[in-house]
Amino acid sequence: MSDELLVFADVVKHFRARGKRVVRAVDGVSFAVDRGETVALVGESGSGKSTVARLVLRLVRPTSGTISFSGRRAQMVFQDPYSSLDPRMTARTIVAEPLVVARRRRVARVRVPALFDAVGLGREHLTRYPHELSGGQRQRVALARALALDPDLVVLDEPVTALDVSIQAQILNLLVELQRRRSLSYLFVAHDLAVVRHVADRVLVMHLGKLVEVATTAELFDAPAHPYTEALLSAIPEPDPAVERERQRIVLRGELPSAANPPSGCRFRTRCWKAQARCAEEEPALTDRDGVGHPVACHFPDVRA
Repeated sequence: MSDELLVFADVVKHFRARGKRVVRAVDGVSFAVDRGETVALVGESGSGKSTVARLVLRLVRPTSGTISFSGRRAQMVFQDPYSSLDPRMTARTIVAEPLVVARRRRVARVRVPALFDAVGLGREHLTRYPHELSGGQRQRVALARALALDPDLVVLDEPVTALDVSIQAQILNLLVELQRRRSLSYLFVAHDLAVVRHVADRVLVMHLGKLVEVATTAELFDAPAHPYTEALLSAIPEPDPAVERERQRIVLRGELPSAANPPSGCRFRTRCWKAQARCAEEEPALTDRDGVGHPVACHFPDVRA
C-alpha cells in the first residue's frame, strides 16, 4: 500500500487576466506528500505557492494535470488568524462550526473543550471573542477549528508570519506535537526558509509557477543546488551579529518577472548570477542529477556564488 496521501501530477493553473493575457500561476508542478510527512513549499510572493494551496483544497480547479487525495479530509490554517475568524463568534462557536455544519452538534459539546486542551487553550478561552485573544491564542483557535473533523492533511498557509518571533516558536512546537499525536500530514506554505527548517521533512522551492528544487530539509540547507535557493538561504539572518556583519549575502537584482509574461528559457535567469546564453534558449528540466533524490532545475548547479 502506498504511503502517498496527496499527489500532484503535472498540475497547471492558468488564470485569464484582463484582455487576452494569461497568468501562469502554476505551470506543470508534480510532487507528493506522504502520510505523516511535513512538506514545505517555499518561495517569494508571486511564486505560485498559495495557488497550490488553493488547488489542494479544491478552492480552484486545475487547468490541466491531476490531483489525487487518498485521505478523508483536508483543512486549512491561514496566515492571519484575526481575519480568518468571525469577530461575531465566540471561540467555542468558531471551533464547533465545522461539526455543526457536518450535523454533529451533540459531538461538539464534548469535542470542542477537548480540542481546546489539545492546542493549549484553557476553558476560560471558550467564551472569548477573537478581539479578546492574543495573536498566538487566535492561531490556536484556528488550529482547533482545522482539527475539528479529524483531517488527514492540514494546509498551513504562512501560519506564523503574523506572530511575534517568541510566539512563532510556540506554534511551531505545537504543530510538531499535534502531528506526532494525531498522525497528521502538513503542507507548510512559507516564504521564510528559517521558519520551516525545524518542522519540515522535505522542502519544495517554487519560483514563478515552477518547482526549481526538491530536497530533504537537511540536504537543502547543507548543499543547495539552485541559485534561487541559495539566495533564499542567504536572506536568513545569522544570530551572531559579528558573523552577520562579515558574511557575504546574495542580493537578487531586479523585480520578480510577471507570471503573465515569464522570461524565455529559465524563468530565474534575469536575476541569476550564473546565467549564460543557454539559459535564455532552453528551459532547464527538474532533474535528479546526482541520483540521490535531490532534483534541481538549473543548467549550472555546480557553479557557486
